Amino acid sequence: MSEIKKVVLAYSGGLDTSVILKWLQDVYACEVVTFTADIGQGEEVEPARAKAQLCGVKQIFIDDLREEFVRDFVFPMFRANAVYEGEYLLGTSIARPLIAKRLVEIAEETGADAISHGATGKGNDQVRFELGAYALMPNVRIIAPWREWDLLSREKLLQYAEQHKIPVDYQKKGGPAPYSMDANLLHISYEGGVLEDPNYEPEEAMWRLTVSPEKAPDKPEYVELGYQNGDIVAIDGKALTPAQVLTELNRLGGRHGIGRLDLVENRYIGMKSRGCYETPGGTIMLKAHRAIESITLDREVLALKDDLMPRYARLIYNGYWFSPERLLLQKLIDESQNTVNGAVRLKLYKGTVMTVGRSSDNSLFDPAIATFEDDQGAYNQADAAGFIRLNALRMRIAANLKKRSA
Repeated sequence: MSEIKKVVLAYSGGLDTSVILKWLQDVYACEVVTFTADIGQGEEVEPARAKAQLCGVKQIFIDDLREEFVRDFVFPMFRANAVYEGEYLLGTSIARPLIAKRLVEIAEETGADAISHGATGKGNDQVRFELGAYALMPNVRIIAPWREWDLLSREKLLQYAEQHKIPVDYQKKGGPAPYSMDANLLHISYEGGVLEDPNYEPEEAMWRLTVSPEKAPDKPEYVELGYQNGDIVAIDGKALTPAQVLTELNRLGGRHGIGRLDLVENRYIGMKSRGCYETPGGTIMLKAHRAIESITLDREVLALKDDLMPRYARLIYNGYWFSPERLLLQKLIDESQNTVNGAVRLKLYKGTVMTVGRSSDNSLFDPAIATFEDDQGAYNQADAAGFIRLNALRMRIAANLKKRSA
């Protein structure tokens, strides 16, 4: 292990990564560089600096990545309308490649020999971090302590922390947490602990971003989203940055109890896992994006995007953000968004999002043709008979054959 001289650690300052920091120093006898990302998790990140300094860390990186996260990762994903297994909006999955990218950049900048993360050997995140890192730095050395050490319980981690005088927040010592949480600007996830029983309904106090739909306002709220090339650029006429857009939609959605999900999903490594998610802003974004596409994209382009979407979503879920196939799909998706401009008006009410209006200078909706009234010859209804007969031809041939064979 002596060949490792310097490691960049993805560091939150919590129990796990604080123990990993000390463990790396002891087991690998190496210098540790810490990297803490602010991706909108809603917690102060500066305390991580003080904790790292107490452990003798000389190089500390604390980066505000909120705008990059939404602009370069969340928005491109929502252009694809990506949903994993019909429900999950990929809030955790889409954050990992950004963290991996920054880990590699810092490793190159500091001359580090390796990177390290706190993902366990049972989850998806180890795959996402490491696939991303290898795609960007093919020969990088990766240290995953959960796959090496014997500190396989919270109690053992706390004992190690106490033995080595590692600072741990007092309130986090008082017994096992009922579940683990992971947050960013797109969502909060809850898993483990009491949630490992898929038949257990979580208590209301678990949810952090959203009010209960039953306790949401009795009056609906309307919001208008402005689109340019498939991305939201304004809310109610006010221009906003990508991170500001998602922050405001989280506020609106949370107020109306929008975006809760209780899901049993299939992890890439093979096991099933139960997770609960809050994605208020993302739920609104998905509904609105499909609405603006409904009037600005050709039918077959929409159908092709819908065919490709599950594959695209799996690529993100499984950690292949930097893969050639995802990049190829992204080019196709982004090309389709050139005409996805305009505005969508939504009604938010007690956990629901309803589209109530959509408009665009690129709209393919032609009222003169679609009307049920006199269209002044814009559409000849008699043409439909030949269209139907031609599309029925193969079925008529098969039916006649069946009749003759009877």
